[in-house]
Amino acid sequence: MPANTSAEVGVRKLRETLPDVLNDAAVRGRITYVTNHGRRIAAIVPVTEAEAIEERRRAAEG
Repeated sequence: MPANTSAEVGVRKLRETLPDVLNDAAVRGRITYVTNHGRRIAAIVPVTEAEAIEERRRAAEG
């Protein structure tokens, strides 16, 4: 998979572009930060990255 890139998209624009944003995460490994009034509120990440985060959290909990 190519190197991850990132982007930002506002909530309103996300409603129009969600299929493309999801495809970019799945195929290109892109992280997309979702913003509301210019502030990051969430992120759409590839599944492999989300799973890695969950695994690190489980390991840290012991």
